[in-house]
Amino acid sequence: RSEINPSSKHLKVLDLRISDAGIYTCECGSHAVSISLHVFKLMISSDGNFLSNEIPELTLMQNSPQNLPDLNITLFNSNNSIVRPTHLENETRQKYILKLKQLEAMDSGTWMCHIHSDLPLINQNISFDVKVLGFQNPDFRRMYATVDSTVTLSWHLNFQEIKWKEGFTGQLNWKQQESATVPELLNFSVTARGEQYETKKSSPFWFKISESKPKSTIEVKLPKVHFNHSGEYQCQLVYNTRYTQSKIELVVMKVLANPVGPLLRGAKMTLVCQVSSPLPPNTHLCWERVNGTLTDIKVSKQNEVKLEVNVSAAGLWNCHLMEDNKRKISINYPVEEAPVWISYAVIGASIGGSVLVFGFACLCIISGISWQRRRQRAKRMAQARQYLLENKTCQCQQ
Repeated sequence: RSEINPSSKHLKVLDLRISDAGIYTCECGSHAVSISLHVFKLMISSDGNFLSNEIPELTLMQNSPQNLPDLNITLFNSNNSIVRPTHLENETRQKYILKLKQLEAMDSGTWMCHIHSDLPLINQNISFDVKVLGFQNPDFRRMYATVDSTVTLSWHLNFQEIKWKEGFTGQLNWKQQESATVPELLNFSVTARGEQYETKKSSPFWFKISESKPKSTIEVKLPKVHFNHSGEYQCQLVYNTRYTQSKIELVVMKVLANPVGPLLRGAKMTLVCQVSSPLPPNTHLCWERVNGTLTDIKVSKQNEVKLEVNVSAAGLWNCHLMEDNKRKISINYPVEEAPVWISYAVIGASIGGSVLVFGFACLCIISGISWQRRRQRAKRMAQARQYLLENKTCQCQQ
Protein backbone atom coordinates (compact mmCIF):
# COMPACT_ATOMS: atom_id res chain seq x y z
CA ARG A 1 0.00 0.00 0.00
CA SER A 2 3.04 2.27 -0.21
CA GLU A 3 5.42 3.44 -2.88
CA ILE A 4 8.52 5.66 -3.10
CA ASN A 5 9.05 8.16 -5.88
CA PRO A 6 12.61 7.46 -7.10
CA SER A 7 13.29 11.04 -8.17
CA SER A 8 11.86 12.90 -5.18
CA LYS A 9 12.23 10.12 -2.62
CA HIS A 10 8.68 10.87 -1.45
CA LEU A 11 6.79 8.09 0.31
CA LYS A 12 3.18 7.66 -0.72
CA VAL A 13 0.88 5.55 1.50
CA LEU A 14 -2.27 4.40 -0.26
CA ASP A 15 -5.62 3.61 1.36
CA LEU A 16 -4.49 5.17 4.62
CA ARG A 17 -5.73 3.40 7.75
CA ILE A 18 -5.95 4.43 11.37
CA SER A 19 -3.26 1.88 12.19
CA ASP A 20 -0.80 3.60 9.82
CA ALA A 21 -0.12 6.31 12.43
CA GLY A 22 3.46 6.32 13.71
CA ILE A 23 6.93 7.72 13.20
CA TYR A 24 8.37 7.42 9.70
CA THR A 25 12.17 7.84 9.40
CA CYS A 26 14.07 8.56 6.20
CA GLU A 27 17.80 7.76 6.39
CA CYS A 28 20.43 8.86 3.87
CA GLY A 29 23.94 8.01 4.91
CA SER A 30 24.53 9.49 8.32
CA HIS A 31 21.51 11.78 7.99
CA ALA A 32 18.10 10.78 9.26
CA VAL A 33 14.80 12.68 9.23
CA SER A 34 11.76 11.52 11.22
CA ILE A 35 8.12 12.48 10.64
CA SER A 36 5.27 11.77 13.04
CA LEU A 37 2.08 10.75 11.19
CA HIS A 38 -1.17 11.61 12.99
CA VAL A 39 -4.16 9.85 11.38
CA PHE A 40 -7.85 10.80 11.69
CA LYS A 41 -10.77 8.65 10.61
CA LEU A 42 -14.32 10.02 10.29
CA MET A 43 -17.23 7.59 10.00
CA ILE A 44 -20.89 8.50 9.46
CA SER A 45 -23.83 6.20 10.15
CA SER A 46 -25.84 4.69 7.28
CA ASP A 47 -22.95 5.56 4.93
CA GLY A 48 -24.33 9.09 4.75
CA ASN A 49 -27.69 8.01 3.26
CA PHE A 50 -30.59 9.10 5.46
CA LEU A 51 -34.31 9.66 5.42
CA SER A 52 -35.98 12.80 6.69
CA ASN A 53 -36.22 13.04 10.49
CA GLU A 54 -33.44 10.49 11.04
CA ILE A 55 -30.65 11.30 13.48
CA PRO A 56 -27.11 10.88 12.12
CA GLU A 57 -24.18 9.79 14.25
CA LEU A 58 -20.58 10.76 13.53
CA THR A 59 -17.56 8.88 14.92
CA LEU A 60 -14.15 10.56 14.83
CA MET A 61 -11.11 8.46 15.68
CA GLN A 62 -7.49 9.54 15.98
CA ASN A 63 -4.20 7.70 16.35
CA SER A 64 -0.74 9.13 16.93
CA PRO A 65 2.63 7.88 18.20
CA GLN A 66 2.60 10.77 20.66
CA ASN A 67 0.15 11.64 23.40
CA LEU A 68 -3.32 12.10 21.92
CA PRO A 69 -4.45 15.74 22.11
CA ASP A 70 -7.88 16.94 23.27
CA LEU A 71 -9.71 17.88 20.08
CA ASN A 72 -12.11 20.74 19.43
CA ILE A 73 -14.59 19.60 16.75
CA THR A 74 -16.79 21.99 14.72
CA LEU A 75 -19.34 20.82 12.13
CA PHE A 76 -20.55 22.87 9.14
CA ASN A 77 -23.56 21.84 7.06
CA SER A 78 -24.03 22.27 3.31
CA ASN A 79 -24.98 25.93 3.85
CA ASN A 80 -21.73 26.52 5.75
CA SER A 81 -23.69 27.04 8.97
CA ILE A 82 -22.40 25.65 12.25
CA VAL A 83 -24.27 22.55 13.45
CA ARG A 84 -24.05 21.90 17.15
CA PRO A 85 -24.30 18.25 18.18
CA THR A 86 -27.03 17.27 20.62
CA HIS A 87 -24.66 14.79 22.28
CA LEU A 88 -20.86 14.52 22.42
CA GLU A 89 -19.19 11.46 23.90
CA ASN A 90 -15.42 11.23 24.37
CA GLU A 91 -14.62 8.74 27.09
CA THR A 92 -11.15 8.50 25.65
CA ARG A 93 -9.33 10.94 23.42
CA GLN A 94 -9.02 8.23 20.81
CA LYS A 95 -12.73 8.20 19.93
CA TYR A 96 -15.36 10.95 19.73
CA ILE A 97 -19.06 10.21 19.07
CA LEU A 98 -21.34 13.05 17.95
CA LYS A 99 -25.12 12.82 17.60
CA LEU A 100 -26.90 15.49 15.60
CA LYS A 101 -30.46 16.74 15.37
CA GLN A 102 -33.06 15.25 13.04
CA LEU A 103 -32.22 15.83 9.40
CA GLU A 104 -34.40 17.52 6.81
CA ALA A 105 -34.38 17.13 3.05
CA MET A 106 -32.72 20.55 2.71
CA ASP A 107 -29.72 19.30 4.72
CA SER A 108 -28.44 17.30 1.76
CA GLY A 109 -25.01 18.30 0.47
CA THR A 110 -21.33 18.36 1.42
CA TRP A 111 -20.60 18.86 5.10
CA MET A 112 -17.32 19.79 6.76
CA CYS A 113 -15.76 18.56 10.01
CA HIS A 114 -13.11 20.96 11.31
CA ILE A 115 -10.60 19.51 13.82
CA HIS A 116 -8.52 21.88 15.97
CA SER A 117 -5.87 21.39 18.63
CA ASP A 118 -3.53 23.92 20.24
CA LEU A 119 -0.82 21.45 21.26
CA PRO A 120 0.18 20.05 18.96
CA LEU A 121 -1.21 22.61 16.55
CA ILE A 122 -3.82 20.91 14.35
CA ASN A 123 -6.24 22.50 11.88
CA GLN A 124 -7.66 19.75 9.76
CA ASN A 125 -10.80 19.72 7.60
CA ILE A 126 -12.58 16.51 6.62
CA SER A 127 -15.45 16.78 4.13
CA PHE A 128 -18.21 14.21 3.82
CA ASP A 129 -21.45 13.88 1.84
CA VAL A 130 -24.88 13.75 3.41
CA LYS A 131 -27.90 12.67 1.36
CA VAL A 132 -31.34 13.03 2.93
CA LEU A 133 -34.06 11.32 0.93
CA GLY A 134 -37.49 12.77 1.55
CA PHE A 135 -40.05 15.36 0.57
CA GLN A 136 -39.48 18.97 -0.30
CA ASN A 137 -42.89 19.63 1.29
CA PRO A 138 -43.29 20.10 5.05
CA ASP A 139 -44.04 17.01 7.14
CA PHE A 140 -47.58 18.28 7.72
CA ARG A 141 -49.82 20.58 5.71
CA ARG A 142 -53.48 21.52 5.99
CA MET A 143 -55.61 22.21 2.92
CA TYR A 144 -59.15 23.56 2.76
CA ALA A 145 -61.77 22.80 0.11
CA THR A 146 -65.46 23.37 -0.47
CA VAL A 147 -67.90 20.64 -1.44
CA ASP A 148 -67.97 19.91 -5.21
CA SER A 149 -64.68 21.74 -5.83
CA THR A 150 -61.54 20.24 -7.43
CA VAL A 151 -58.51 19.53 -5.24
CA THR A 152 -54.98 18.52 -6.24
CA LEU A 153 -52.76 16.88 -3.63
CA SER A 154 -49.05 16.70 -4.45
CA TRP A 155 -45.75 15.64 -2.86
CA HIS A 156 -42.38 16.44 -4.44
CA LEU A 157 -39.59 13.92 -3.87
CA ASN A 158 -35.98 15.12 -3.87
CA PHE A 159 -34.19 12.00 -5.19
CA GLN A 160 -33.17 13.71 -8.44
CA GLU A 161 -31.85 16.86 -6.76
CA ILE A 162 -29.58 14.89 -4.40
CA LYS A 163 -28.62 12.31 -7.09
CA TRP A 164 -29.84 9.36 -5.08
CA LYS A 165 -28.36 6.18 -6.55
CA GLU A 166 -30.48 3.48 -4.88
CA GLY A 167 -34.02 2.28 -5.41
CA PHE A 168 -36.89 2.83 -2.98
CA THR A 169 -40.66 2.40 -2.78
CA GLY A 170 -43.62 4.23 -1.33
CA GLN A 171 -47.38 4.46 -1.03
CA LEU A 172 -50.21 6.95 -0.57
CA ASN A 173 -52.74 6.18 2.18
CA TRP A 174 -55.94 7.89 3.27
CA LYS A 175 -57.10 8.01 6.89
CA GLN A 176 -60.55 9.35 7.76
CA GLN A 177 -61.36 11.04 11.05
CA GLU A 178 -61.98 8.47 13.82
CA SER A 179 -61.60 5.57 11.38
CA ALA A 180 -59.53 2.49 12.10
CA THR A 181 -59.09 1.52 8.44
CA VAL A 182 -56.41 3.18 6.28
CA PRO A 183 -57.09 2.43 2.59
CA GLU A 184 -54.13 2.48 0.20
CA LEU A 185 -54.82 4.74 -2.79
CA LEU A 186 -51.66 4.06 -4.81
CA ASN A 187 -48.13 2.74 -4.50
CA PHE A 188 -45.00 3.80 -6.35
CA SER A 189 -41.41 2.73 -6.87
CA VAL A 190 -38.24 4.49 -8.03
CA THR A 191 -35.36 2.51 -9.50
CA ALA A 192 -31.65 3.17 -8.97
CA ARG A 193 -31.65 4.91 -12.37
CA GLY A 194 -34.37 7.32 -11.22
CA GLU A 195 -37.28 5.75 -13.15
CA GLN A 196 -40.60 6.30 -11.40
CA TYR A 197 -43.58 3.91 -11.60
CA GLU A 198 -47.04 4.30 -10.05
CA THR A 199 -49.90 1.84 -9.57
CA LYS A 200 -53.43 2.91 -8.70
CA LYS A 201 -55.17 0.76 -6.09
CA SER A 202 -58.88 0.17 -5.52
CA SER A 203 -60.19 2.99 -3.34
CA PRO A 204 -63.50 3.96 -1.70
CA PHE A 205 -63.81 7.04 -3.94
CA TRP A 206 -62.81 8.09 -7.44
CA PHE A 207 -59.65 10.05 -8.12
CA LYS A 208 -57.11 10.25 -10.90
CA ILE A 209 -53.32 10.40 -11.11
CA SER A 210 -52.18 13.64 -12.73
CA GLU A 211 -50.39 13.06 -16.03
CA SER A 212 -48.96 16.56 -16.59
CA LYS A 213 -47.27 16.73 -13.22
CA PRO A 214 -43.65 17.80 -12.61
CA LYS A 215 -40.95 15.15 -12.40
CA SER A 216 -40.28 13.41 -9.08
CA THR A 217 -43.81 14.25 -7.95
CA ILE A 218 -46.62 12.13 -6.52
CA GLU A 219 -49.86 13.88 -7.40
CA VAL A 220 -53.55 12.92 -7.28
CA LYS A 221 -56.60 14.94 -8.25
CA LEU A 222 -60.08 14.79 -6.69
CA PRO A 223 -62.32 16.23 -9.43
CA LYS A 224 -65.40 16.63 -7.20
CA VAL A 225 -64.78 16.74 -3.47
CA HIS A 226 -67.40 15.23 -1.16
CA PHE A 227 -67.73 16.03 2.51
CA ASN A 228 -66.58 12.53 3.48
CA HIS A 229 -63.38 12.86 1.42
CA SER A 230 -61.84 14.74 4.31
CA GLY A 231 -59.06 13.25 6.42
CA GLU A 232 -55.30 12.72 6.31
CA TYR A 233 -53.58 11.80 3.07
CA GLN A 234 -50.26 10.18 4.02
CA CYS A 235 -47.49 9.82 1.44
CA GLN A 236 -44.96 7.33 2.80
CA LEU A 237 -41.47 6.65 1.45
CA VAL A 238 -39.70 3.38 2.31
CA TYR A 239 -35.96 2.65 2.03
CA ASN A 240 -34.21 -0.35 3.60
CA THR A 241 -37.19 -1.01 5.92
CA ARG A 242 -36.94 2.59 7.19
CA TYR A 243 -39.60 5.09 6.25
CA THR A 244 -40.51 8.75 6.33
CA GLN A 245 -43.82 10.38 5.48
CA SER A 246 -45.51 13.66 4.71
CA LYS A 247 -49.17 14.31 5.48
CA ILE A 248 -51.85 16.57 4.04
CA GLU A 249 -54.99 17.08 6.13
CA LEU A 250 -57.92 17.89 3.87
CA VAL A 251 -60.66 19.91 5.61
CA VAL A 252 -63.94 20.14 3.65
CA MET A 253 -66.60 22.82 4.20
CA LYS A 254 -70.28 22.73 3.26
CA VAL A 255 -73.40 24.90 3.71
CA LEU A 256 -76.94 23.67 4.45
CA ALA A 257 -80.29 25.42 4.81
CA ASN A 258 -83.24 24.46 7.00
CA PRO A 259 -85.84 24.50 5.54
CA VAL A 260 -84.57 24.16 1.99
CA GLY A 261 -86.08 26.41 -0.67
CA PRO A 262 -87.32 29.98 -0.96
CA LEU A 263 -87.96 31.97 2.19
CA LEU A 264 -91.67 32.47 2.84
CA ARG A 265 -92.93 35.88 3.93
CA GLY A 266 -92.77 36.14 7.71
CA ALA A 267 -90.91 32.85 8.06
CA LYS A 268 -87.33 32.15 9.16
CA MET A 269 -84.54 30.03 7.75
CA THR A 270 -81.44 28.60 9.44
CA LEU A 271 -78.19 28.52 7.47
CA VAL A 272 -75.57 26.04 8.68
CA CYS A 273 -71.88 26.26 7.77
CA GLN A 274 -69.95 23.13 8.74
CA VAL A 275 -66.39 21.81 8.42
CA SER A 276 -65.33 18.17 8.50
CA SER A 277 -62.87 18.38 11.43
CA PRO A 278 -61.98 20.67 14.35
CA LEU A 279 -60.09 23.80 13.36
CA PRO A 280 -56.80 24.99 14.88
CA PRO A 281 -56.89 27.95 17.32
CA ASN A 282 -55.95 30.48 14.63
CA THR A 283 -58.85 29.45 12.36
CA HIS A 284 -62.59 30.13 12.58
CA LEU A 285 -65.82 30.27 10.57
CA CYS A 286 -67.62 33.50 9.75
CA TRP A 287 -71.09 34.19 8.35
CA GLU A 288 -71.68 37.58 6.77
CA ARG A 289 -74.42 39.09 4.68
CA VAL A 290 -73.39 40.88 1.51
CA ASN A 291 -74.04 44.62 1.85
CA GLY A 292 -75.17 43.95 5.41
CA THR A 293 -74.32 45.64 8.70
CA LEU A 294 -72.15 44.53 11.60
CA THR A 295 -75.18 42.83 13.10
CA ASP A 296 -75.22 40.54 10.04
CA ILE A 297 -71.82 39.04 10.94
CA LYS A 298 -71.45 35.98 13.13
CA VAL A 299 -68.15 34.31 14.10
CA SER A 300 -67.65 30.80 15.46
CA LYS A 301 -66.03 30.07 18.81
CA GLN A 302 -62.86 28.05 19.27
CA ASN A 303 -63.13 24.33 18.40
CA GLU A 304 -66.58 24.82 16.84
CA VAL A 305 -67.09 22.85 13.63
CA LYS A 306 -70.57 24.24 12.90
CA LEU A 307 -71.87 27.81 12.74
CA GLU A 308 -75.57 28.64 12.40
CA VAL A 309 -77.29 31.91 11.52
CA ASN A 310 -81.01 32.67 11.48
CA VAL A 311 -82.27 34.50 8.39
CA SER A 312 -85.60 36.32 8.13
CA ALA A 313 -85.07 38.29 4.90
CA ALA A 314 -83.82 37.54 1.42
CA GLY A 315 -80.21 38.29 0.52
CA LEU A 316 -76.81 36.83 -0.32
CA TRP A 317 -74.91 35.23 2.57
CA ASN A 318 -71.25 34.16 2.57
CA CYS A 319 -69.55 31.67 4.88
CA HIS A 320 -65.80 32.22 5.11
CA LEU A 321 -63.11 30.05 6.64
CA MET A 322 -60.57 32.44 8.13
CA GLU A 323 -56.98 31.51 9.05
CA ASP A 324 -54.91 34.20 10.80
CA ASN A 325 -57.66 36.63 9.76
CA LYS A 326 -57.07 35.75 6.11
CA ARG A 327 -59.84 34.29 3.99
CA LYS A 328 -58.97 30.75 2.83
CA ILE A 329 -62.24 29.49 1.25
CA SER A 330 -65.80 30.79 0.95
CA ILE A 331 -69.25 29.50 0.00
CA ASN A 332 -72.04 31.78 -1.23
CA TYR A 333 -75.64 30.96 -0.36
CA PRO A 334 -78.39 33.12 -1.92
CA VAL A 335 -81.57 33.30 0.16
CA GLU A 336 -84.47 34.00 -2.19
CA GLU A 337 -87.88 35.24 -1.16
CA ALA A 338 -90.77 33.07 -2.21
CA PRO A 339 -93.28 34.61 -4.72
CA VAL A 340 -96.46 36.14 -3.26
CA TRP A 341 -98.70 33.47 -4.74
CA ILE A 342 -96.69 30.76 -2.97
CA SER A 343 -97.11 32.55 0.35
CA TYR A 344 -100.85 32.88 -0.27
CA ALA A 345 -101.01 29.25 -1.33
CA VAL A 346 -99.21 28.22 1.82
CA ILE A 347 -101.51 30.39 3.94
CA GLY A 348 -104.54 28.99 2.12
CA ALA A 349 -103.26 25.48 2.56
CA SER A 350 -102.71 26.14 6.24
CA ILE A 351 -106.23 27.54 6.66
CA GLY A 352 -107.70 24.72 4.57
CA GLY A 353 -105.77 22.23 6.61
CA SER A 354 -107.02 23.77 9.83
CA VAL A 355 -110.63 23.69 8.59
CA LEU A 356 -110.20 20.11 7.48
CA VAL A 357 -108.82 19.13 10.86
CA PHE A 358 -111.66 20.98 12.60
CA GLY A 359 -114.29 19.28 10.39
CA PHE A 360 -112.72 15.90 10.97
CA ALA A 361 -112.76 16.52 14.72
CA CYS A 362 -116.44 17.50 14.60
CA LEU A 363 -117.25 14.40 12.56
CA CYS A 364 -115.47 12.27 15.12
CA ILE A 365 -117.45 13.89 17.95
CA ILE A 366 -120.80 13.40 16.16
CA SER A 367 -119.93 9.83 15.29
CA GLY A 368 -118.95 9.22 18.92
CA ILE A 369 -122.22 10.60 20.23
CA SER A 370 -124.23 8.54 17.72
CA TRP A 371 -122.26 5.42 18.60
CA GLN A 372 -122.89 6.04 22.31
CA ARG A 373 -126.64 6.43 21.73
CA ARG A 374 -126.82 3.20 19.69
CA ARG A 375 -124.96 1.41 22.45
CA GLN A 376 -127.39 2.63 25.11
CA ARG A 377 -130.43 1.63 22.95
CA ALA A 378 -128.99 -1.86 22.39
CA LYS A 379 -128.40 -2.16 26.10
CA ARG A 380 -132.04 -1.29 26.93
CA MET A 381 -133.37 -3.81 24.38
CA ALA A 382 -131.15 -6.53 25.84
CA GLN A 383 -132.49 -5.74 29.30
CA ALA A 384 -136.10 -5.94 27.99
CA ARG A 385 -135.51 -9.36 26.46
CA GLN A 386 -134.02 -10.55 29.75
CA TYR A 387 -137.14 -9.40 31.65
CA LEU A 388 -139.40 -11.20 29.20
CA LEU A 389 -137.54 -14.43 29.66
CA GLU A 390 -137.82 -14.21 33.40
CA ASN A 391 -141.62 -13.45 33.16
CA LYS A 392 -141.15 -10.34 35.12
CA THR A 393 -143.06 -8.13 32.74
CA CYS A 394 -146.82 -7.35 32.94
CA GLN A 395 -149.17 -9.63 30.91
CA CYS A 396 -152.89 -9.20 30.10
CA GLN A 397 -155.39 -11.65 31.80
CA GLN A 398 -157.39 -14.08 29.66
